Order: sequence, then structure tokens, then C-alpha cells
Amino acid sequence: MAINKNHEFDDLQGVKCAIVEKNVSQERADFLKTLLEFNGYTVIVAPAPPPKAAPASVEESAPVAAPPASFIVGVTDLTFSSVLAVFGRQLHTKGGHVVSLAYWQQKEAVSNDEVPYYEKKY
Repeated sequence: MAINKNHEFDDLQGVKCAIVEKNVSQERADFLKTLLEFNGYTVIVAPAPPPKAAPASVEESAPVAAPPASFIVGVTDLTFSSVLAVFGRQLHTKGGHVVSLAYWQQKEAVSNDEVPYYEKKY
């Protein structure tokens, strides 16, 4: 049972894991797996269960396109929290930089967060 919504647990492929993100694309799952394994975590990526669909009425017999495949990313370290890892500056890129929030969200290709957010002068 999760303490809060930011610290969830689940069994992925028979292993108890701390959930990093749910319903992510294959590209996002690959990015997270590479980053987290570089930082020493054992990562498990499992297919997400398909969403529950409402029962179709008789008139709606047209074929429905299958939703894109989504995945759940988890780590075997049950103390892991992605929020604490990013804002606590605990993760690093292969280039040796600290992982910034923009890099974690894949908004930047390179992490430029050398000065912590709490020390920046605005």
C-alpha cells in the first residue's frame, strides 16, 4: 500500500517494485531504464494492463483502434522516489551532470542544472 500517490508499489514480473512511472511509451521506458540503471538501480519494465473499456452498445459495432502500448517502470529499491531523486539531486547523467527536472521530463537533451534551484538568483 502506498504512503501517498508519489510513492506507489506494485508487483512487476513477480518482483515487488517501487513504481517510477505508469502508462509510459516505449521510448520513455527506454530513457528511464537507461538513466536509472546508470545510477545503480535495478529496473523492471512491464506492459501496463489495457484500460477498462465501457461496454459497447449494440449500435456501436464499428471496430475500435487498439490503444498504443504502454508500460510501467519500476525499480527494486523500495525506498526510491522519483520526486526525491530529482529534487534531491541524487541522479546523474552519463556526462556527469546532475539530472534536472527538465532533463527528467525529456524537455532538454542535456542537463544544465549545475546550480540548485534553491540557490538561483531570480
